[in-house]
Amino acid sequence: MSRGIVWFRNDLRIRDNEALYRAVEDFDEVIPIYVIDKGLLDVRDYGSAKMGTFRMTFILEALHNLWSRLRELGSDLIVDVGYPADVICRYAKEMEVDAVYAHKEATKEELEREKELGQTLGAAKLKFFWGHTLFHINDLPFEYQAVPDVFTAFRKKCEKYADIRPEFPAPDRISTPDLKTDEIPTLTDLNLTPSGGDRETKLFTGGEDAAWDRLNRYFWKTESLSSYKFTRNGLLGMDYSSKFSPWLAAGCISPRSIYYAVKRYEDNVKKNVSTYWMIFELIWRDYFRYVALKYGEKLFYPGGIKGENPNWEDDSELLEKWKSGKTGVPFIDANMRELNTTGFMSNRGRQNVASFLVKDLNLDWRKGAAYFEEKLVDYDVSSNWGNWAYVAGVGNDPRENRYFNIMTQAARYDGKGEYVKHWFPELSEVDQQHVHAPWTMSSADLSRLGLVDSAFAHPAVVAKQWKL
Repeated sequence: MSRGIVWFRNDLRIRDNEALYRAVEDFDEVIPIYVIDKGLLDVRDYGSAKMGTFRMTFILEALHNLWSRLRELGSDLIVDVGYPADVICRYAKEMEVDAVYAHKEATKEELEREKELGQTLGAAKLKFFWGHTLFHINDLPFEYQAVPDVFTAFRKKCEKYADIRPEFPAPDRISTPDLKTDEIPTLTDLNLTPSGGDRETKLFTGGEDAAWDRLNRYFWKTESLSSYKFTRNGLLGMDYSSKFSPWLAAGCISPRSIYYAVKRYEDNVKKNVSTYWMIFELIWRDYFRYVALKYGEKLFYPGGIKGENPNWEDDSELLEKWKSGKTGVPFIDANMRELNTTGFMSNRGRQNVASFLVKDLNLDWRKGAAYFEEKLVDYDVSSNWGNWAYVAGVGNDPRENRYFNIMTQAARYDGKGEYVKHWFPELSEVDQQHVHAPWTMSSADLSRLGLVDSAFAHPAVVAKQWKL
């Protein structure tokens, strides 16, 4: 009797999961395993944890959902804590498996885990599949080492020459030996405690079922997809953007599944620039993964893939003000408070707080990227570090010295101050003229509103580009 392990990683789904599909085809019995990587729990980079409670909560929920779905198919799920190579090899030996199937990753630490497993298990017993992108790596119109350094060139060539492969169907049944599995660990078991205070709002629930519920709401119930391009820079609410990113990051839904859902929407509801823009954003996601694969460790260098020699300030106090949302610049602080409270921030917010950290505070972009790694519920290594490098001017950006003018951005995307007032009620009585720069109010007004001793009266920086 043949027996194989499916090593679940960032692919916590049944549908369109090639590693699982192939294992069911190739083996008489399949053993699904997920390893909570002890290395992520114990390590801190640039003063930030590599695994935060928002993301771990989401992953644990996704594991419960995956376990439930597997059991419906006659299978089970082993969830263990440790180092992946050690855990997988232990079960492979105990269960006398013939091979381990998994999805291939693209970045340094994840590739190191694969190498460690191959060395311990034996490369012949380890088989990887490519399943995290819209365009399969073997279908690109160029070798991944030759991925263009400008997104537009990548997108146009892929749209013209690369097809989207069909989804893999979910197995009808999975034969699995009796595993006698334990309960999935809790945050407490992992020495993690929930983040946020009394304003905490839980925006996302992990799991494949929740991912499809979100897609069905955004596409079919509200038809919000039809206006996506024009609302995606919003700041308040759930439906200004798709918010698929947490489920994509954990692999609860695949980009191909979203792509084909868009095509069904276009056939049955409407095809317009917004439906295309959803696919456009999926291609951006692909691009960052392929850039990460192309450049390897260079993505994480201070000078990024460009090999720049930046001269960052080393100011821990200023960094902490940025992290905690206490810089005194309302648009920045509101976005950081949202991140610290919910584990999420809009794309527009991310661009602004990143630019502010690098261009206005002159702090090392990697410290910001690492903080996002700890806090974001939708953390994806390629997208996070690729976007940060992009904004910092050391990544894939054809425009030199890109700068986000915080006051211009705030006026454009939060003209009435509704967003900053949502996160800072103490600004609720500040008029529209001053809401994004309270320090420009008179001393009498600052005193009247109780802001005279606050950070809003004494911001960490006032950039000359703001021209207040």
